[in-house]
Amino acid sequence: MEKLTLQPIHRFDGELRLPGSKSLSNRILLLSALARGETMVHNLLDSEDVRVMDQALRQLGVGVAGSLQHQALKITGCGGPLPGGTHRLFLGNAGTVMRPLTAVLAAGQGDYLLEGVHRMHQRPIGDLVGALRDLGGSITCLENEGFPPLRIQAAGLRGGEVHISGTTSSQFITALLTAAPLAGGDVTLRLTSKLVSEPYVTMTTRLMARYGVRVESRPGTLYRVEAGQRYHSPGDMLVEGDASSASYFLAGAAITGGTVRVTGVGRQSLQGDARFAAVLERMGARVLWEDSSITVTGGGFLRGVDADLVDMPDAAMTLAVAALFAQGPTTIRGIANWRVKETDRMAAMAAELTKLGAGVHTGQDHLTVTPPNKPVSAEIKTYDDHRMAMAFSLAACGGVPITILDPRCVAKTFPDYFDRLAELTS
Repeated sequence: MEKLTLQPIHRFDGELRLPGSKSLSNRILLLSALARGETMVHNLLDSEDVRVMDQALRQLGVGVAGSLQHQALKITGCGGPLPGGTHRLFLGNAGTVMRPLTAVLAAGQGDYLLEGVHRMHQRPIGDLVGALRDLGGSITCLENEGFPPLRIQAAGLRGGEVHISGTTSSQFITALLTAAPLAGGDVTLRLTSKLVSEPYVTMTTRLMARYGVRVESRPGTLYRVEAGQRYHSPGDMLVEGDASSASYFLAGAAITGGTVRVTGVGRQSLQGDARFAAVLERMGARVLWEDSSITVTGGGFLRGVDADLVDMPDAAMTLAVAALFAQGPTTIRGIANWRVKETDRMAAMAAELTKLGAGVHTGQDHLTVTPPNKPVSAEIKTYDDHRMAMAFSLAACGGVPITILDPRCVAKTFPDYFDRLAELTS
């Protein structure tokens, strides 16, 4: 297996223009495909997951011009459901493609097989499939009920009211809302449990409004889309910088006492992970918020915190590693859905933090990290999970070399992460 050994990092300093957000890139591409008119999308993230969406839309017959290498695509929208037909789509481990496409394809016409890598076939999708069946969708789980691969024999959705849990993944709610304007009647979603990652659903509803579709909501409990609405292209769309990717560099500044400014995301961000800087502020860092940038300066030491990060589970991984350098334990709450991400992140984080000398306690929805006197050098297993590789790069701030196994897994969202890390560290 390929390895990358990071030498000790003494300081983070500098400015970084963030790559585009994966979550926004894939939402905007799909909404543009469903909209009437042409949409020019700028600052797209060139990564594995966005390539999966790009390739899937092309395979399904959507007019897509341009190249992700240039971070811009022109989408000629369908003005309604995607073109029908018979298609077999391989979607890798991209949850931001598998979940919304399942709903959108069920709302159209055609016969579709959706499959992915082995881990994708272990990631639950039963709540979404059940809701779509309640709306009239015909979906078969081909191996294990509640999990991909899926066969969709699409003949449209009739609309109606569905009850769905919000605990497993906010992507299920995003998928249903995205497909709702394609249904034959009003669609009402009633959540039967607390919604995890609520800012991601807010992101979806705000983007839908940009495309002309209004969602009535009591956030976290009820969402309703009236029939008869259609998506219309806004013309040009600019993808925000990825706030999850920003977290590593901002945390690095907080740990080492340096100053890092990230541009492309700020106080007006659609992304919940932009609020991660406020957690660093609680720990003792200084934060400057601007409309489209965030600057963090380390304050000399970090305090352990007890924080509920249910709204930012990706940035919670960054906090878990930053906790190695805090005075006192850090408890991260609201992260039960770590267990159904690209890997079982609860188990993976506990195992790798323990290698570094930390004391780790896990519960159903929380993790507590007690920092070691000094982190020890270790080989970090990444479990084919991009965020494991990026988060644990911060362990090199402990004065010892850290080896990252399978560093190329960062291609899922940030292919040149380690190059950017080298530029901002010394």
